[in-house]
Amino acid sequence: MGESEESPEGVRYYRLTEIEEQNTFKSTWIIINNNVYDVTKFLEEHPGGEEVLREQAGGNATESFEDVGHSTDAREMAAEMMIGELHPDDRHKLNTTEFTPVTTLKDEPSWWSSLLIPTLVAAIVTLTYRIYTTDSE
Repeated sequence: MGESEESPEGVRYYRLTEIEEQNTFKSTWIIINNNVYDVTKFLEEHPGGEEVLREQAGGNATESFEDVGHSTDAREMAAEMMIGELHPDDRHKLNTTEFTPVTTLKDEPSWWSSLLIPTLVAAIVTLTYRIYTTDSE
């Protein structure tokens, strides 16, 4: 399979096939923003649990990492685990394999959830109030 290589600037590049193979407990690598991280020794220390990192092992964890909103401290810790970058020739492969869903109208509240449910709740509260006030007389 692919061999890592070093750029003239001293950056170590890893091929995607090489990174994909690093998905065991003995060697766990992930990709975040085209940077390659060896998180093997961090598995047990990860505050979110090692399962979170294991799910991303050997692949692109950019979206998951950014969605969580990691702190500055977490980003500094990650920088210490960076071992290189994804080879420029393989970066397009990540973009074609990622799926970003298009937001649809389903994200907008429908009429029944914004009108019908509050109306029903108000009616139930009113009926319950009338029943209790009628029984106490």
